Amino acid sequence: MKEINYTFWKDDNFFLGYLNEYPDYLTQGTTKEELQENLKDLFKDLENESIPYTRKTEKLLVA
Repeated sequence: MKEINYTFWKDDNFFLGYLNEYPDYLTQGTTKEELQENLKDLFKDLENESIPYTRKTEKLLVA
């Protein structure tokens, strides 16, 4: 099991959010729980490279 960070907000009747590691890919749900399930599905698709041209972020150590 992996823990990932996400950002979300409520806009009228929907919860919207994205995975912090993949901010270009937004999803939504009518409840926060539905949003979390959609984010999990999105994460699986992104990690399995089912979505082409995925932008990723990493940390770079500089001196």
